[in-house]
Amino acid sequence: MSSKPILPRVGLGYDVHQLVEGVPFWLGGILLDHPFGAKGHSDADVLIHALCDALLGAANLRDIGYHFSDKDAQYKGIDSKILLKRVVDMLTERGYAIGNVDCMLMLEAPKINPHIQTMQTTLANVMGIDADCVSIKATTSEKLGFVGRREGVEAQAVALIYKAI
Repeated sequence: MSSKPILPRVGLGYDVHQLVEGVPFWLGGILLDHPFGAKGHSDADVLIHALCDALLGAANLRDIGYHFSDKDAQYKGIDSKILLKRVVDMLTERGYAIGNVDCMLMLEAPKINPHIQTMQTTLANVMGIDADCVSIKATTSEKLGFVGRREGVEAQAVALIYKAI
C-alpha cells in the first residue's frame, strides 16, 4: 500500500508599521524594551502580521485585513498572537499543517539577534510546530529610506504548508 502524496503550498507575507515614541514595541510575539514602538490598530506586531499573511496566502484564504479588519473594534489593541492562533486554526480546519516559516525583519534598532530564540519559541508554541521550523532573520536598510531614518519597521515572511491528499 502506497502512502498518499503531500501537496505543498507556499505563501508570502509583508507588513510595515510606523515607529512612534512611547508606544510598546511588540515584535515576534514578545515585548521589546525600546523607546519607540510600532503604531497600529492591534498591538502592531509587524512580524506576526507578515506571518499571518504568508500562512493565509499559502492556503488561498486572502489576507489578514480581510479576516481581522482594522475597522473592527474587537481587534483594537489585540495581541497579535491571538490572530496568529486563529489563522493556524483556519488552516487546521482545512486540513493543512505548517511545514516551516522563514521571516525577515528590517529595522535599524533595536538589535534583534539577542531576541531571536525567544521569538522562535514563542511563535512555534502559538503555531504548534517545532522552534526549529521558525526562521527569523533581521537586517538594517543601511540608513536608507523610512527604515533607515527609523520611521518604520518592515517584515516579510514565507510559509510552507502542506496537506495530505
